[in-house]
Amino acid sequence: MRVRNAIESKLTAALNPVHLEVIDNSAKHAGHAGARPEGESHFAVVVVSSAFEGQNRVQRQRLVYAALAEEMANNIHALELKTLTPEESRA
Repeated sequence: MRVRNAIESKLTAALNPVHLEVIDNSAKHAGHAGARPEGESHFAVVVVSSAFEGQNRVQRQRLVYAALAEEMANNIHALELKTLTPEESRA
C-alpha cells in the first residue's frame, strides 16, 4: 500500500482533513490501460476539509492534484475525487 499511504500522508499534510477516505479500485481495472499488475494505480478519494471553503469544484481538485503531483506523474493512472467542506458533508 505504498501509493495509498503516500496519498493519505500528503493530503493530510496539505489539507488537514476532518475526514479522509482512500479506496484502491485497481483490482476493478486489471487488464485495462494504465493498470499495473501490482495494483495501486486507480483510486477513489473522499476528502472533507475546511480548506475547500469558498472554492469551486475545479479549485478543490487543483489543491488535491498539487498535493499529489509526484504520485499523479508516476503512480496514479486514475483518481476519482469527492471534495467537500465540513458543512457540505453534514448535509
